[in-house]
Amino acid sequence: MSGILGILAALALLILLAYRGVSVLVAAPLAALAAVLAAGAPALASLTHVMMPALGGFLAQFLALFVLGAIFGKLMEETGAARALAAALAARLGPANAIPAVVLACAALTYGGVSLFVVAFAVQPLAAELFARARLPRALIPATIALGAFTFTMTALPGTPAIQNAIPMPFFGTTAFAAPGLGLIGGAVMLGFGLAWLLWRARRGRFAADAPEPPPPAPARLREMAQGEGFDIAEAQRDGAAAAAAPPPLALAAAPILLVVALNGLFAGLVLPALLAGQPADPRLGGADPAKLIGYWAILLALAATIVLTVLANRRRLPRLGETLGAGANAAAIPALNTAVLVGFGAVVASLPAFALVRDAVLGIAPGNPLVSLSIAVNILAGITGSASGGMSIALGTMGETYLARGLAAGIAPEVLHRVTAIATGGLDALPHSGAVVTLLAICRLTHREAYADIFAVACAGPILALVVVLVLAGRFGAF
Repeated sequence: MSGILGILAALALLILLAYRGVSVLVAAPLAALAAVLAAGAPALASLTHVMMPALGGFLAQFLALFVLGAIFGKLMEETGAARALAAALAARLGPANAIPAVVLACAALTYGGVSLFVVAFAVQPLAAELFARARLPRALIPATIALGAFTFTMTALPGTPAIQNAIPMPFFGTTAFAAPGLGLIGGAVMLGFGLAWLLWRARRGRFAADAPEPPPPAPARLREMAQGEGFDIAEAQRDGAAAAAAPPPLALAAAPILLVVALNGLFAGLVLPALLAGQPADPRLGGADPAKLIGYWAILLALAATIVLTVLANRRRLPRLGETLGAGANAAAIPALNTAVLVGFGAVVASLPAFALVRDAVLGIAPGNPLVSLSIAVNILAGITGSASGGMSIALGTMGETYLARGLAAGIAPEVLHRVTAIATGGLDALPHSGAVVTLLAICRLTHREAYADIFAVACAGPILALVVVLVLAGRFGAF
């Protein structure tokens, strides 16, 4: 019992430190150390020979995806494509449809592989302008961005290159297009619920019709806003001069988004299966079956090819290409390390004797339906760590093989396990201590008190509702 209490205390410490703004790179080792000391396990050995190998293993497996995704997002930002695409969607829908316009702009960018943080920075000024013209409460901006960037495009839509859709692939031998029907339905539930909530809240909080429209910020205020978001406005003006003077046409701005999805499907469905057909397990891959890596390799190839084509098509908008590529690669470091250190924390906890009791208790939930048990485990771990990818990695790293075996024994296709895992991880990951939530509120210059309730509705309640719908459909119809 003391061991379980130690694990719970370690988890509580991790949540507390994260909520207090302590970097997870510091919080996770401290929480792991607390769990180890409570269990009476060797502290240094657990940190150096359990946590670090697990952390390194995650980076070895997924660092390439983080780096390519960050470079792609940086190119979309530097060329002006992200801003041009968001502005075009907003212009076509108009201020009267400010909320759907912002949601769709964020969804288009994140579905194409742009980092949700890049999307938030790119879309927030546009959202603020649209909301002011439509006389909508500014407090709804974070939830509107979260709906488009944190929910259905991250976990549900088939083909999304998000890391949350990539992590299950090596465990289940699936591709990014696993269970497309379930994914589309789950995504539709998240989008429909989120839009209904936001539009209802907008009707309740809309400014009086005769209220004067807020004036545009003065130049001094624009400079203050930019500095407050972590930008050097003079440097940004120099770096983005070419893109600002000649933003790419809409077709060129949208092309990278379409290319990533199309090439992902091409590599996963045709090219790689043809190249790897009949190939035995390669000892250089640790005995892994190449067929189980097709989905992951397809995303890497799609991102790499799109990056090359984007550079060629926008060479004049990238006057310092080397610096841009370097900045994109550097931007991948912190997100990758944050997720990896949470995986290391999970490995330390899993190595403790008391974890066997926790694992058996989780696996004992709905023993006849491993999908329910898997959903609960992933959701809880994502909520505890404040990270969808971190919670998923811990759950699959410690119990993935067990869930796959139980799923196959129950006649559940690996594609269903993949999609349910991905959708489940997007439920409680947006609790108040989540790094993504904290960053989004900082970008929008709002507090938890002002804006978090709506974020919870669209980024927690909506995905959990979608998960329930997907579980019911998967139980009745299987994969489709």
